[in-house]
Amino acid sequence: METILIKGLQLIIALGLLVALHEGGHFLAAKIFGVRVEKFYLFFDYKFNLFSTYSNWWRKLTGKAPAKKKENGEYEYEGTEYGIGWIPLGGYVKISGMVDESSFNEDDSNKSFWKQLPHLMKNIIIKNEDVKGEKWEFRTRPAWQRLIVMLGGIIMNFITAFVIYSMVLFCWGETFVKSEDMSYGMKFSEQAKADGFKDGDIIIKVDDEHVDSWTTSVLQDISNAKTVTVLRNGAEQIITMPNEMNLLDMLEGKRAYATALAPLDVDSIIPGTPAEAAGLKVGDVITSVNGHKVNDFNDFQYELLCMQDGLDEKSNFGDSLKARSITLIVNEADTLKATLTPEFTLGFANKMPYADKVTTRTYGIFDSLPAGIKYGVKTLKSYVDQMKYVFTKKGAKQVGGFISIGKIFPDAWDWEKFWLLTAFLSIALGFMNLLPIPALDGGHALCATFELITRKRLNDNFLLVIQYFGMYILIGIMVLAQANDIMKLFGL
Repeated sequence: METILIKGLQLIIALGLLVALHEGGHFLAAKIFGVRVEKFYLFFDYKFNLFSTYSNWWRKLTGKAPAKKKENGEYEYEGTEYGIGWIPLGGYVKISGMVDESSFNEDDSNKSFWKQLPHLMKNIIIKNEDVKGEKWEFRTRPAWQRLIVMLGGIIMNFITAFVIYSMVLFCWGETFVKSEDMSYGMKFSEQAKADGFKDGDIIIKVDDEHVDSWTTSVLQDISNAKTVTVLRNGAEQIITMPNEMNLLDMLEGKRAYATALAPLDVDSIIPGTPAEAAGLKVGDVITSVNGHKVNDFNDFQYELLCMQDGLDEKSNFGDSLKARSITLIVNEADTLKATLTPEFTLGFANKMPYADKVTTRTYGIFDSLPAGIKYGVKTLKSYVDQMKYVFTKKGAKQVGGFISIGKIFPDAWDWEKFWLLTAFLSIALGFMNLLPIPALDGGHALCATFELITRKRLNDNFLLVIQYFGMYILIGIMVLAQANDIMKLFGL
């Protein structure tokens, strides 16, 4: 329970910060161009809110008269209303005159959206001089100003990520093991071996780019590469990669396409665990698990994952005990028996390889900024590349909601990891909003760009229609993401 609370708190703080900064980008750009911002809300305030600078108690506290209301229940504008909603799914700024809502009224039963649709779709292109409104309204501003206002949040997200990455590098630097120092090399799946790799290969180049150290992003680079250069028995060897490799396929299964090889070396025994009860000792060499030979820690983990396949949602307690029963051959002679924990762990710590070969790269204040931008751009490119999988059957199943996002945060509070994940989420939020989907910033920006190029303007009525359908698309994506999370919770 404590772990869930820690992860949840990190998620709320990170998303709250990013949403506030994103909406702040729109707010700042609108203010610069003299566009009125009616509301600035963190989280959504459907029906009611947790806090508002227009609330009576706040107005009384600050010595202001109660805010006046219009016939529709909205407050009359007396400056931007700042508030906090109760639905923690984002936030918004309400900018005056985004579209001409006077021609569309869902509350009028005789003028429902569907009845108005044929009328709204008429005269898609209009002249700029036909646009009516006050000078402080969004729709009366030049196209280039509207474009900047709509891109303001996205730009702020990218700047935020670059700044965070720069500060992380300045404060903590980079800690890694150089590829050349990974003397044990890599452990490969059967598919990788079929592509030409061998256990123990050290990956040093992907195409012509040198691999500084092994990270999961290198696997993504391999999926797009034509060649991979490895060190094998001290000599360089170039492996030609097959066409159209799929990253999801490379990650699928109990054994990933490539992982850092770690020797099986019992470093310590955790008290009160099955390992202690079975008599496992520091320095023991495990050579077999349930009759299957293991050569390294990677093989050991693989065997434990295979044991979990013996359980399904219909399994009872007896089935669980049977599936968790393990027989080890230790030191080529001794036989040890144990029952794994419900989490399928034995209870020993494996010695970390390369502990004496860790490299730490430090950055000064002036070096950290370009390095942080480079880090951010690389992260953005990686994220964009992964988007192509969303439109596949496997990729759609990987789309995650708030539960999936929360799981990426560490179990214990770690400021370095927190800020790195916050920067990544800022990149993701910025890119997702850049997608040309109506109702997203990218959809509005596309319309403004169309006007800049063609010198022709889209009718506000038409914009209402495409935003309406854009909301259906966004709701569909959100439902898919949350449904995937729920399915994963039940192991489906």
